[in-house]
Amino acid sequence: MIDFSDWPAWTSSLGWTVATLVAACGAGVVVGRAVSARISGRLAGRHRAVADYLAVTVRRRTPWWFLIVGLWLSAGYWQLSSEAIGLVQRLLYAVAVGSVTLATAALAVRLIDSYGALIAPELPVTGLTRNLAWTLVTVLGLLVVLNGVGISITPMLTALGIGGLAVALALQEPLANFFAGLFLTLAGQIRIGDYVRLDSGQEGYVVDFSWRSTRLRMLANNLVVVPNSRLAQAVVINHHLPSQDLAVLVEVGVDYASDLEHVERVVTDVGRQVMTQIAGGVEDFQPFIRYHTFGDSSVNFTVILRAREFVDQYLIRHEFIKRLHARFDDEHISIPFPIRTLARREPSGGARRADVDHRHDAGGIT
Repeated sequence: MIDFSDWPAWTSSLGWTVATLVAACGAGVVVGRAVSARISGRLAGRHRAVADYLAVTVRRRTPWWFLIVGLWLSAGYWQLSSEAIGLVQRLLYAVAVGSVTLATAALAVRLIDSYGALIAPELPVTGLTRNLAWTLVTVLGLLVVLNGVGISITPMLTALGIGGLAVALALQEPLANFFAGLFLTLAGQIRIGDYVRLDSGQEGYVVDFSWRSTRLRMLANNLVVVPNSRLAQAVVINHHLPSQDLAVLVEVGVDYASDLEHVERVVTDVGRQVMTQIAGGVEDFQPFIRYHTFGDSSVNFTVILRAREFVDQYLIRHEFIKRLHARFDDEHISIPFPIRTLARREPSGGARRADVDHRHDAGGIT
């Protein structure tokens, strides 16, 4: 039989500590799985994404939270001074609150992703709003930690208020970009997914707003990074506001001998086919034309079509030009080459002779 009386006193404390920690971890695993299963069962349907994330978070973090409780209980097994016990308890308190704070901040970001657009449609979900939510929860948790470990936060807030002016002066550009991004997000005039063109020439789809810059993805799949302060001061054309669909204009010219009524019927018929058969066309839109110019060699007009989204206009214009060219050939409608009549005087002073200069260009349909 083993005589434990000869063992050092600390071995008993160590044994109880190990047993307590093992029991705490086991209890944490069991409780975490039970709670996560209950969460998954209760929050179903529309809340499935949040329920799955919350269940995973609880299942992973609960054993660690129980372990912190086990360490707190284990501190009583050792012969420690009151100051040492207080230090251990404050340290464990800070770790526990910090862990809960980080979990809550991550959950807040996930809730914003899932329900932000439903709760506040005028406040789009961007990287900036996610960072704001995460920072707010984290700061509140930090204040709770400081207050719990006996550090007064009142002098800190006073110092922050006094030093705020110096910080603002030192961080003028980052703060200007931050508040400009916040105003852009709240105003809703530029949203994620919109196709915008800046007065400086850059254009593309808005990918995200961050605390410093806005990212645009060009049609060539390149990324343009624009500081928020510059974007707030720029003249911006938003091709998705007030509506996402837009007019597609095609310039055409026909011979002066053409029957303009017949030309109009042919062009609108081709336009209706394109609207209904080509992806990106607005099916219920009725194309129309407007004659506007007696050109040098043709009567010019504009065809008005409509695309569902900015990038759809390229395919619609492409297909319309191909089909209209083939239809004009079938209907014997001519798209004339430019013709210029030049009058020149003979060197002997005789009568003037008219020369006709035929020139080719890329025109006709633009």
